[in-house]
Amino acid sequence: MTDTVTNLWIALPAALGSAICFGTTGALQHVAARRVAARPALRPSLLVDLAQQPIWLLSLLGQIGGSGLQLLALSSGPLVLVQPLLVSGLVFAVVIRSMMARQAPAGSVVLGASMAAGGLAAFLLLARPTGGVEWLSFGQALPLAVGLAVLLAILLTIAGRYHGDARTFALAGGAGVLYGVTAGVAKLALGLVQTYGIAGLLGSWPLYAVLVIGPAGFILNQNAYQSNRAMAPALAVITVTDPLVGIGVGVLWLDERLQPGVGPVIGQVLALITLAAGVWLLAHGAPQVAQDEKAPARPQDVTG
Repeated sequence: MTDTVTNLWIALPAALGSAICFGTTGALQHVAARRVAARPALRPSLLVDLAQQPIWLLSLLGQIGGSGLQLLALSSGPLVLVQPLLVSGLVFAVVIRSMMARQAPAGSVVLGASMAAGGLAAFLLLARPTGGVEWLSFGQALPLAVGLAVLLAILLTIAGRYHGDARTFALAGGAGVLYGVTAGVAKLALGLVQTYGIAGLLGSWPLYAVLVIGPAGFILNQNAYQSNRAMAPALAVITVTDPLVGIGVGVLWLDERLQPGVGPVIGQVLALITLAAGVWLLAHGAPQVAQDEKAPARPQDVTG
């Protein structure tokens, strides 16, 4: 019991610190992504363009810091606890983006932030996630891989055929799904390191899955930022999808358990609805890059 409490005291601040880093990163990367030519989804050449933007290179420090803190949190606490805490990163991102655009946050942003934080706190109090397995064979994880591939194919098809909000939400949804699955697989990888050391990690599938899924999600994230003048719609979809997928992976594959009973389950659902509504308000009340005088005109889409 003492070890569990100690681990939570590590996991909670680490997850919150990760959210702050990711929020700062999101604001910076959105500015950078809008300053380079738009490219089709999952084209690594986009990263080459972004690497020429100093503000994007600066954002990588936050990305690295956030990822490190997330791994620390995942190694200390359940996936279904750590991932929802990352939602708070959207609040920090909107505030930072408002400052960069020299605009005061709208009333809907303040209300949305309050609803998101309240919904998140209520979910954590009601869910009280515990338990979890430390290993899955590749055969056990194969249904997850197939489902991920099908869902990703659908989202990329939508992104390729449509423009505007539909493209933004499809790309952001794909990034959020990949991030959520990456978190679950990374937790397995961390368990292997703690039990068998680096040698055990190198001989297992989770490491290589993370090396493929993680970068793919990162590229889709940048694609989503390019497709909408406002940062928050894309970031809101990613921020909500990531923990929801993480919760699904934790419950369905890692055997993590939420508080049972009709009352707690209804409360958890209502808390997540409140969280989603708050994120929606944040998405629609955030400032747009078009109002940021420092953002130059956006180049035409390219196919390379």
